[in-house]
Amino acid sequence: MFEELNDLGLLDEMRRGQRSERAGIARRVLAAGRLCQRRMSGVDAAERSQWCIDNWEAVAAEVAAELGISRGRASSQMDYGLQLIERLPKLGTLFASGAIDFRIVIAAVFRTGLIRDSDTLAAVDEQLADAADRWNAFSRKRITEIIDWFIQELDPHAVRTTRDADDDRHVEVVPGQDGMAEIWARVRATDGAAFDRRLDQLAATVCRDDSRTARQRRADAVGAVAAGTSTMNCDCGSDECPSRSEAGSEPGQIVIHLLAEAKTVSGEGTAPALLPGYGAVPADTVRVLAARATLRPVIGGKELSAEPHYRPSPALAEFIRCRDLTCRFPGCDRPAEVADIDHTVPYPFGPTHPSNLKLLCRAHHLLKTFYSGPGGWADRQLPDGTVIWTSPSGRIYTTKPGGSLFFPQLFDPTGELNLPDPPVQEHEPGRGLMMPARRRTRSQEREYRIRWERGRNEARATAHPPPF
Repeated sequence: MFEELNDLGLLDEMRRGQRSERAGIARRVLAAGRLCQRRMSGVDAAERSQWCIDNWEAVAAEVAAELGISRGRASSQMDYGLQLIERLPKLGTLFASGAIDFRIVIAAVFRTGLIRDSDTLAAVDEQLADAADRWNAFSRKRITEIIDWFIQELDPHAVRTTRDADDDRHVEVVPGQDGMAEIWARVRATDGAAFDRRLDQLAATVCRDDSRTARQRRADAVGAVAAGTSTMNCDCGSDECPSRSEAGSEPGQIVIHLLAEAKTVSGEGTAPALLPGYGAVPADTVRVLAARATLRPVIGGKELSAEPHYRPSPALAEFIRCRDLTCRFPGCDRPAEVADIDHTVPYPFGPTHPSNLKLLCRAHHLLKTFYSGPGGWADRQLPDGTVIWTSPSGRIYTTKPGGSLFFPQLFDPTGELNLPDPPVQEHEPGRGLMMPARRRTRSQEREYRIRWERGRNEARATAHPPPF
């Protein structure tokens, strides 16, 4: 490709490709914003504004399914598009032309978020549209400085201030490679010091014949902290190890599911196990873990039949969680341990059977329950666990069980049910009362945050006036 072009021609292609890419992102974001605006202006939007899964969440689910992204990312794109349409239309027009990067839009939407006066916002929008096409090479810090300068001149109390360090506390556990994970944390200094000392204490509970380095023992001590034990297991292998006589506290009730072939656990096979959300775990590590873990064979779907109750038995529930691994809604990967087991054809019209059960996270379970019926979502399940979704707009999406990618036998058909269509759900007065409610609507929450942040800025300005 492009072999016939000289250097100048290649540079031209890069420039055109970049502008086309920017315009394509703008089309996607602005279309998401327009769809959101249209749906949020519907008659039922106000009625559902207090719902936990309100119309915004319903639109986010549809956008996520269409784009193949998470509900959170879909919601962000809707918000950026809506802000450009309703608050920064001139910047939105510039964005649509392909002249500016999306990161400039992200910065502008956030930095102008506290402006309440429409005339002030329009003036800032015009300044942004006149200048932003010269910022593509600028760093995020410089872009922020310029936008804040515009705002400072017109509405000083709307300038976003630096977040307090204490507000940025967080812990992240990130999947690594080769069966490892990385832990990143920002905590209060006192908690960090206590955690550091606790790791040293636990690392010192093994005997001197333990083969691990001090760094490795501290790393393994994190597992002991998570399990709630007061000692670590020594790897010296001696029955006379003094650390064995020191009783640790009972382990906490923390369950980690590791999926493995039976031959891997017994030592007859070398296939890796799967730690959902983290990836493959080597077979030799599996055998070490199996020596002290609770082993629970998963019964195959073909061996399971319909059950007489709404709630599935532990064996059936275990099969569904291992087969699906995550929420089965398009674009969602919420893990099995936080997902509900849903009857595709509602019980009692559909049985408690592996061909009629799937995982849905709580948000998408509520979405299906309250946004189904005429003009809503519909789903159909095949015997191999495949789920076919139809969106309110008539789009078709298909999801496959996540576990079948790693263990193909979980994809074996579990039986054709040939169920009749369930009764059409009509709108029932008062049905929305069963939906979990928000403490504040989205608009109320946004207004609350703006008032709080502007109030903090005003208080600081009063306490520390500029030296005029």
